[in-house]
Amino acid sequence: MAAARKKMTEMLEIKNLQVAVESKPILTGVDMTIRRGEVHALMGPNGSGKSTLAGVIMGHPNYEVTEGTIELNGQNILEWDATERARAGIFMAFQRPMAIPGVKMADFLRHAATNVRNPNRKEGEQLIPMREFRKELRDKMTQLRMDEEFARRYVNDGFSGGEMKRAEILQLAMLRPKFAILDETDSGLDVDAVKLASQSIAEIGGADMGILIITHHDRLLEHNTPDFTHVMLGGRIVETGGVELARELYTEGYDKVRARHPEDAAIEREMAAADKKTVSVVA
Repeated sequence: MAAARKKMTEMLEIKNLQVAVESKPILTGVDMTIRRGEVHALMGPNGSGKSTLAGVIMGHPNYEVTEGTIELNGQNILEWDATERARAGIFMAFQRPMAIPGVKMADFLRHAATNVRNPNRKEGEQLIPMREFRKELRDKMTQLRMDEEFARRYVNDGFSGGEMKRAEILQLAMLRPKFAILDETDSGLDVDAVKLASQSIAEIGGADMGILIITHHDRLLEHNTPDFTHVMLGGRIVETGGVELARELYTEGYDKVRARHPEDAAIEREMAAADKKTVSVVA
């Protein structure tokens, strides 16, 4: 019972987060609290800052945090690198995962899972016993309806878009993080693949995981009904609601949101104009 209460009180808190890239503001004051067991959806137009927020939470070094904090159970993690954040229980499924030629999925997962479950492990120390790891990996791949041959392939090397996204979900299943950020996991997938991804995430997440799903569509939310839907515009969250808000955005777009928040819509236009000017100068 005490363990269950602890899980429910564990949280990832983002407070007044302001972020720039090369002195150009991207996030202009983001506030969000995710508790374990909750599902949050983050939606917004292209360029609104959704993927930037995901990268900053995970510790991407290219972003400059100019104000605000990110706290894990009350502890500011902004000084932690990505490895420290991963070992503490934060996971990110990338929109465009990198290939790692020469490294097999099974070997990668065994090392990663060991490090997450034993955060103080030093390199070279004992890994999860092979028999135990193989059984767990086989069970997870069966649950996700994946062929065992997948584990013998090099990480994302030669994978299709759908295979890359399934590899990310397999990592999520094996690492069992406290908090997971899924950055457009549905991007580039057909309807059937999105449905399978949605089902898989729901089976893996459950009550033990806080999940932030960044998406443009509501299909990924079919089996992951959000407790909270957030709308990002001009670098900050302008509205928060339930699953009905996600459906409204998918069917009607963002014009009504822009009309309700004219100042943020103006900032969005300014940011888009600045991006176009930068592209034209580079070109």
